[in-house]
Amino acid sequence: MPSWIGAVILPLSGLLLSLPAGADVKARSCGEVRQAYGAKGFSLADIPYQEIAGEHLRICPQEYTCCTTEMEDKLSQQSKLEFENLVEETSHFVRTTFVSRHKKFDEFFRELLENAEKSLNDMFVRTYGMLYMQNSEVFQDLFTELKRYYTGGNVNLEEMLNDFWARLLERMFQLINPQYHFSEDYLECVSKYTDQLKPFGDVPRKLKIQVTRAFIAARTFVQGLTVGREVANRVSKVSPTPGCIRALMKMLYCPYCRGLPTVRPCNNYCLNVMKGCLANQADLDTEWNLFIDAMLLVAERLEGPFNIESVMDPIDVKISEAIMNMQENSMQVSAKVFQGCGQPKPAPALRSARSAPENFNTRFRPYNPEERPTTAAGTSLDRLRIVWRTMQHSVTDIKEKLKLSKKVWSALPYAICKDESVTAGTSNEEECWNGHSKARYLPEIMNDGLTNQINNPEVDVDITRPDTFIRQQIMALRVMTNKLKNAYNGNDVNFQDTSDESSGSGSGSGCMDDVCPTEFEFVTTEAPAVDPDRREVDSSAAQLGHSLLSGSLVCIALAWQRLCR
Repeated sequence: MPSWIGAVILPLSGLLLSLPAGADVKARSCGEVRQAYGAKGFSLADIPYQEIAGEHLRICPQEYTCCTTEMEDKLSQQSKLEFENLVEETSHFVRTTFVSRHKKFDEFFRELLENAEKSLNDMFVRTYGMLYMQNSEVFQDLFTELKRYYTGGNVNLEEMLNDFWARLLERMFQLINPQYHFSEDYLECVSKYTDQLKPFGDVPRKLKIQVTRAFIAARTFVQGLTVGREVANRVSKVSPTPGCIRALMKMLYCPYCRGLPTVRPCNNYCLNVMKGCLANQADLDTEWNLFIDAMLLVAERLEGPFNIESVMDPIDVKISEAIMNMQENSMQVSAKVFQGCGQPKPAPALRSARSAPENFNTRFRPYNPEERPTTAAGTSLDRLRIVWRTMQHSVTDIKEKLKLSKKVWSALPYAICKDESVTAGTSNEEECWNGHSKARYLPEIMNDGLTNQINNPEVDVDITRPDTFIRQQIMALRVMTNKLKNAYNGNDVNFQDTSDESSGSGSGSGCMDDVCPTEFEFVTTEAPAVDPDRREVDSSAAQLGHSLLSGSLVCIALAWQRLCR
């Protein structure tokens, strides 16, 4: 038998003695409440037809009521579920911003690198056959390491680029000295002279600056999108405290118990409840805003001097220049290497005659960007340009969405209470539920954050016990913000990797004195020294014609072709 039946079927003598005059007026119908309660999917067996005494209620006012103990329990649980859904729905924008923009930026960047490598490989295999295939691992390894660095791998950019130039020197040294046979040990000795002899001129130093600063910015930016996505997803899944659940029940469903199912909570009443329930989330706001500011700064770098195009565009011209420097200095380089590493053994006569380049003494002319291939390789270049432009638009779009996500956590109560399905709105302050009756809500609105809830009239909040989970998210944001600020200054940042060693140690500063601000000072990995002519890097990159990485090494192939005829 439903409990409410026992509350109304009393012994006749007791009923006559206990009911005051006019009690039939107070015992109003619960028909409207029954209809609303049933619409929620609950059984009508729980609800009386008329109001009953409310001494059994634990949360709602203990006056005449349409709620039984079972109803109050079920509606209390319902209020918890609705609150969790409200928070998740209201924070949907910020979560989808990070999820979708991370996916888009990551896809564009990976496509840029994949297409560049594929286009380069296809063209070189088709045009130069075995000559390229015998040396292709030098460039394949360059792409592999760049991709591994971008995805958070334990790659030291500076050392990786040094290794690329050392290996390129080994290959070029053999090409310009085909009359000699070089052992592996000898070639290793040759590579040790890369920094000392500077056979490629100043190109390796300049490219090191450009590559490190661009990839540092890109990797840190996508890592920031990842952290933002994870924090937003975690914080959006709230676990209301018992005190919060009581306040939610009182706000959302005690009107049912009072026979007023259509009366919605007062707006200010809702704000105090939400500020109490979301006090810890509001404390996330300060660190979140700093994180968003840092993301916006790095986004500016991706559009400005740290953008990937500043590396993609001039790399072919720069490496062509490096090969020309190598040719011009080949006699001096060879002599110094022979002096330091010893005289190499002559190559067999037949091999030497077959390998010697016929036009070795012909100078390379400067590379002309207008000589881009117009075959399938040209189509790939066009594709890369489209990808790059789309990626630029993506960064701009991300910036706009990031700006909108500032202060999102402290704004959650306002966003929820603005929902017409939740409150009566700001224009109906007299005909709304104030927690006790249909009347104006008088208490003042609390400020944001945990410590400001000490006098919250609606939610019992223990301000001495901050939410550990939220504090973990604050720390994650703080760590990421420092990494973003380091990247903004051109300094490499260490991300957790499967290796025991830290990744990217000492791999570069891409900052010029007149570009990088000094307001951020953090402990970072050592950056390469920057001399006064550092500023010429950006100006030279800005003056170069537009081209992308898929055609970046065409000039090397042209050089090898001339050397090996």
